[in-house]
Amino acid sequence: MLDAMPRKTANDDPLAPVTLAVGQEELLLDRAVQEVVAAAKAADAGTDVRDLTPEQLRPGTLAELTSPSLFAERKVVVVRNAQDLPADTVKDVKAYLAAPAEEITLVLLHAGGAKGKGLLDAARKAGAREVACPKMTKPADRLAFVRGEFRSLGRTATSEACQALLDAIGSDLRELASAVAQLVADVDGTIDEAVVGRYYTGRAEASSFTVADRAVEGKAAEALEALRWSLATGVAPVMITSALAQGVRGIGKLMSVRGGRPADLARELGMPPWKIDRVRQQMRGWSPDGVAVALRAIAEADAGVKGGGDDPEYALEQAVVTIARAARSRGRA
Repeated sequence: MLDAMPRKTANDDPLAPVTLAVGQEELLLDRAVQEVVAAAKAADAGTDVRDLTPEQLRPGTLAELTSPSLFAERKVVVVRNAQDLPADTVKDVKAYLAAPAEEITLVLLHAGGAKGKGLLDAARKAGAREVACPKMTKPADRLAFVRGEFRSLGRTATSEACQALLDAIGSDLRELASAVAQLVADVDGTIDEAVVGRYYTGRAEASSFTVADRAVEGKAAEALEALRWSLATGVAPVMITSALAQGVRGIGKLMSVRGGRPADLARELGMPPWKIDRVRQQMRGWSPDGVAVALRAIAEADAGVKGGGDDPEYALEQAVVTIARAARSRGRA
């Protein structure tokens, strides 16, 4: 599963005293954490997991979390965005690296680069197990990722199918992984280009991406019509929530940058140039608050279609209406 998992170096034991996950690819960072947590819980089902942001890890907090316990329980302490830790807390972490506690695994997630480099160097010098989680900026790397995802789930997909999936979904690894998992769950035998086409392209009016496009453009009636037709023709609800998420995230990403040529923005944001132009058209009525509201609605709908609600269709309809309203949030500001 090397293509689909973070690349590991040096000590490959997930129960090493310290794991250092370096990079900015969120899915790979999350998987690095999940691997350590799974190994710890396999060794001790009662493992206590603490997942902390820099704001939560104050001076003295790490010493408190790693102090000996009467019950000698196993513990995993995860520190996210370690490059943002304040100086006083960095001192605590460096002191801990020199003498890590037994039965405790510390996981440091660090973006790499110059910020917080002192902590990064200290962890490496202390012999931390390192997991590389770089952004996948090259199409060939993302294609290898998709192939690796199918292999890790024990399934075969043709090269044409992998490329078609990448073309349809884009560069977001989390969405690619979700799409692979859905295809594997729904389709028997070898997954080919025709299968991917049925799910992600096919008739435009039945496409989950058409639902998303109309919703983010603020066209609620058209989006609801496309949604009902998609569901009636067998498009999986989870594929629709994935498309909605991709559409809103694309707007959020483009909103966070200023100007620039489509080719330059495409490299920076991990989108094809043609999509930059489309998202620019779609984002005109959006505000940052609108993006936040839409993402919350999508999260609720996603939970609803995955068993958290009684009526997946209603959950999707509510999300579509909320997104369409959010698409006009700038005009109401």
